[in-house]
Order: sequence, then structure tokens, then C-alpha cells
Amino acid sequence: MNFKQFALGTAVAVALGSSGFVQQAAAEDSNYIPLLTYRTGPYAGSGIPIANGMSDYFAMLNERDGGIGGVKLNVEECETGYNAQKGVECYEATKGKGALVYNPYSTGITLQLIPKASVDKIPVLSMGYGLSAAADGNVFPWIFNAPDTYWDGASVVIKYIAHQEGGLDKLKGKKIGYLFLDAGYGREPIPLLEDLAKKYGFELLQYPVPGKEMQNQSSQWLNVRRDRPDYMVMWGWGAMNPTAVKEAVKTRFPMDRFIGVWWSAGDDDAAAGGAGAKGYKAMNFSGVGTEYPAIQDIVKYVIDAGKSETDKAMVGSTLYNRGVLNAMMVAEAIRTAQEKTGKKVLTGEDMRIGLESLDLTAERLKEIGLDGFAHPMKITCEDHAGSEPVFIQQWDGAKWNKITDWFEPMTDVVRPLLEAAAKDYAEKNAPWPARTEPCPN
Repeated sequence: MNFKQFALGTAVAVALGSSGFVQQAAAEDSNYIPLLTYRTGPYAGSGIPIANGMSDYFAMLNERDGGIGGVKLNVEECETGYNAQKGVECYEATKGKGALVYNPYSTGITLQLIPKASVDKIPVLSMGYGLSAAADGNVFPWIFNAPDTYWDGASVVIKYIAHQEGGLDKLKGKKIGYLFLDAGYGREPIPLLEDLAKKYGFELLQYPVPGKEMQNQSSQWLNVRRDRPDYMVMWGWGAMNPTAVKEAVKTRFPMDRFIGVWWSAGDDDAAAGGAGAKGYKAMNFSGVGTEYPAIQDIVKYVIDAGKSETDKAMVGSTLYNRGVLNAMMVAEAIRTAQEKTGKKVLTGEDMRIGLESLDLTAERLKEIGLDGFAHPMKITCEDHAGSEPVFIQQWDGAKWNKITDWFEPMTDVVRPLLEAAAKDYAEKNAPWPARTEPCPN
């Protein structure tokens, strides 16, 4: 197991490495956050900027503020290679160290951790990915997927396409292609997309991309050329994204009708297509750029101070800032849990309370130096996703630009289906533990 430990609660912890005394000292003097990351393998192009964004934000809080509530953050990375088995190994190796929360950054890993979370009483925050049905906090009290589920995202992209066409009724007879990583991640939105296709009368064309063939998509794009879909939607990750953008350019697919999920919105993804990629679009729910005061503090206290391995040019990019958003949500949940429990050093049970009480208002976002960086979001006992608005950004050949206001997910359609899916999951995994945790006051 390859661990990277960059911030510990005490100087003695740094000096003594991984002894039992260190673990005890860390537990007493810091709040422990394991990060399941992947800096190697075919998904590293996406994993590295996110890992850097998360690590740098936590490091900035330690350097600038001394942690949260006067308690340092003890952050430890474990390399998963985006592999579910390795992800579970990382979880088992770190959960006994006082882990507050897990951020798997893999739907496959998330699915493996869901049954473990309620037993170990450690929440899982799969921010904008994972099992969509986990938005139902009554069934999944330990799983969180704010600010949006994949089903929220799928409804937004269909809503946006309808907006381009002049209304939902104009979708009838249209062809919408769905290019997806053929894994739990890419398959997750399909039930909702199929439901929306029936509801609005469009044809859903599916183009699965096996993980081992991410960099060889010629057959998929030959089929796209044959089928001539009106729009293409991509649910890609890692090496799949830049390959798809290059193939779309090669196929001469209209790039302003090619729309990626928020995980297909990396700068390197779009840039791979060269000048021909101009016009490519993607969903997003976090700000792009370095003008935010909190991002500037990362540069000041961490990057320029030589306390990070991040290339300064990466700061402000879509996926780096996505990692910052994830870390900020964790940090604010810690702060909320401290306020709710009166404790400074927390447990996973305390962290669940903090997450279920998380209320990131516009005023709070401004206070922490992230004004306009994300839409205000609120998690409740019943709703662990929030289903917050999403915007569309477009590649101009050099950078991303926000081109729409916020699009609300179709919650009237999605929420009942999420609740039905949660019930179905519990029945198929019987005996699924009934919620016994009280909702926070």
C-alpha cells in the first residue's frame, strides 16, 4: 500500500512516522481524513488534478488557520489506481485511524463501500457520482452525493438540449447519443435516460466504451457517423475523455452538440482536440479560474511556499477546482459537526451529523473566499444530494467559459425515481439495516 501523508496534527507525528504513538497522537490532536486517490494508471489524467485540489485546500487550512476549530487536519492519501479492490484495501487499512469520511472518486469503489459505511459508522461522500439512489437519506444515512446525483445530471443535459431545440416537446424524434465508460460509472445514468427517452419521445443511442479500449474508440465513432445523432452526451473519465474529443473532431461531429458530464470537463480533455475542439461543452457545478480569494490563499500558503507537488499552472483548472470544492464541503461539514456536537476532535458519527446539517449559503461561501464558486447547497436528513443547479461551460479553444445560467435538475421527475430505486436497492440487499440515526436538530 502506497500512502502519502502530508499534514499531521503535531510535529512529533511528522518525526515519528507511523508508530502506534503517532496514531494515538494524531487521533487526540487532529481530525483524520483519508483520501482515496489515483495518481497512476489510465485515469491519472483526471485523478491527479482532483487529488491536488483536495490536498492543497486542506493544507491551506492547516497553514493559514491551524486547521479547523483549532484542530489540525491529518490528511493521508492512499493510491487506488481507480481499482475497486484496491479502494476497499485502502478503506480497510485506514478506517481504524479515526477516519471521518471517505471520498472514493470512483463509482465502483463507492458501490463497494456503501454496505460497509453503516457498519463502521463512517460516512461516504461521493460528490456528484456514485449510486444516485443514495440521495435518499432515509435509506442511506451514511452515504452522501451532494450537490447532484448522476440522475440529476442526466436530467439537466436533456433539459439543456430541449432548451436548444425550443422546448421538451421538440425532443420527439430526435436522436441523442450516449457515449459512456462501460463500468458502474457510465451505466449509472442509463435507467433515467431511458425513462426520459420514453417520456419525451427521443431515441437514445448507446455507445459503450470498455475500460481497456478507452484510447481506441474508432468503432464507436464509426457507429456515430453511421447513426448521425442530433446530439452526443459523454459520460467519460480518464483517458477516455481526450480520446473521445479527438475522435469527435476527426469524425467532424458538431462540437457545440457534444456535451460532457461534469467529469468530462477537464482542460486537458478539451485541449486534446486541438483547434477543432472549439465549441465542446460540458456540465459543471464548480467555478473555474484563480480569482477566488480561497484559491489565492492556496497559492500563497501552499503552492508558492513549496508545500505542494502541484504545478502552479494546474491551479484554477476545472478538475483542480472540483477537488477544492470537495475539500471545502468536507471542511465545512467538520466545522458544522464541531458546532453541533461541541467537540473539536470528531468521529465518523459526528461527521454524519455535520454532513446532514450542511448549509452552504451564499453568505458562507463569500466568508470562506469562494463567492460564486458554487451554487448554495443544503443537505438534509432526507435529501443527501440537494439536487442543486448546474451550468453549461464551453471550450473556446484555449479555456472554458460559462455560457448559461444555472439549470435546475428535473427534480419532479428524478426524486420519485430515486426513492423507488433506493427502496429497490434495500429489498435486493435484504436485510438492509433500517435507519436508526436521529436527524440532527
